[in-house]
Amino acid sequence: MAKYLYSGPVMLFDKCIEGKWKGETHATSESKAKSNLTYRYKKEAGLISNSRITLPGKIELVNPYLES
Repeated sequence: MAKYLYSGPVMLFDKCIEGKWKGETHATSESKAKSNLTYRYKKEAGLISNSRITLPGKIELVNPYLES
């Protein structure tokens, strides 16, 4: 699995609720990393699972060759 980093805004139903949030995760693809990061943010912020969180910034691939 690869390591991904995110640093940017967090949107809740198209409203910016945090200007600069940082998170990291390990995932097999960028889309899975985005899913992991939105889940992590919901848990950290105490939001319910069906809250519509989006991460409009760029997810950065840090280590594509990390072994599992």
